[in-house]
Amino acid sequence: MQSLLLYLQTFSFMKLVIFLALFTPFLLQSQTYEVGGYLGMANYIGDVGKTTYISPKTPVFGGLFKWNRSPRHSFRGTILFGQIKGDDNNAKDARRKERGYKFENSLIELSVGIEYTFWDFSMYSGKPAHTPYLFTGLTYFNYNSLVKRSDNIIVEDGKTGSVAIPMIIGYKATLGTKFVIAAEIGARYTFTDNLDGSNPNKVRENQDNLSFGNINNNDWYVFSGITLSYTFGRKPCYCNF
Repeated sequence: MQSLLLYLQTFSFMKLVIFLALFTPFLLQSQTYEVGGYLGMANYIGDVGKTTYISPKTPVFGGLFKWNRSPRHSFRGTILFGQIKGDDNNAKDARRKERGYKFENSLIELSVGIEYTFWDFSMYSGKPAHTPYLFTGLTYFNYNSLVKRSDNIIVEDGKTGSVAIPMIIGYKATLGTKFVIAAEIGARYTFTDNLDGSNPNKVRENQDNLSFGNINNNDWYVFSGITLSYTFGRKPCYCNF
């Protein structure tokens, strides 16, 4: 029995040695992370109001987290809260002005994806760093389902959710060795046509008569804003990726 216990102890010790030998380089490898905030404005592109692609008018705020995996790319996640609205009275299209629809909606989005920089970007170069960047991935967002009443007023009709593809371009720069500031514009192509109440039949049945606008095109929304993030973690090693 003592021999068996001794064997088991030796075997367990050897497994621990092998584990540490194989994985210590990865455990010791530190990475640089960023956590920060987002503040900006939003606009929507759809079947109500103006058709301008970039026209910030309603507030957006939230937070972000990044894992800077190399000097050229980062894994990034954001959670943002925003509002969008449209008013036919502000449109250039005479038909929309005559129609006179308007709406407001609230969005909560969660995005994950990859941020790619045009040039190497490092907090440890010893001099200020700056670069343009692109971000894309996948967005899930929650919003108010809207419906047009018989009196042509668009009202809330419960909550629902959908997905979107974010397409973001920005420019970022270091502030010292701990902070990064960035400005960006990001369009989201959504997989819904009811951010504005124009196509409620996708949410509720037997409402085809309440649809309006171009029901063959989905809605878009755009977030334009600035981010300020704080970096933490020891100097990263990028040699293994």
